[in-house]
Amino acid sequence: MRILATKKILIAASFFSFYNITALAQSANININQDEKIPKLLELKTEMSKENKIGDRYKIQLFYGDNNEASEIYKKYTSQFEYPAMIDYETPNYKVYVGNFRNRLEADRALLVIKQAFPGAFIPKPKRR
Repeated sequence: MRILATKKILIAASFFSFYNITALAQSANININQDEKIPKLLELKTEMSKENKIGDRYKIQLFYGDNNEASEIYKKYTSQFEYPAMIDYETPNYKVYVGNFRNRLEADRALLVIKQAFPGAFIPKPKRR
């Protein structure tokens, strides 16, 4: 009977000592040294994303022509849809672009909806910058 009690005490003592060692191992302090340029780079990337200056993005082209018609198409589009739109000037014409899609699938889904109101809309190949 005494041997059983001694075994139980030894098992309990080993369990508590293992638990104590594990708890000490998990309470270590970690120091991370980050380069000072990383926050600046992240800020620059978000700024470029907002201004659509990052390449390999898909856009839908609604119109190609003069400024007055481009403005009318832009107004008509913004009254019906919520994807971001912009007018881009490429000598000598204006283009109305829609969206800034990450992949072709997103652009195709939006194109199906937009084509109902603008049948001439299409997805040009993205430019690499």
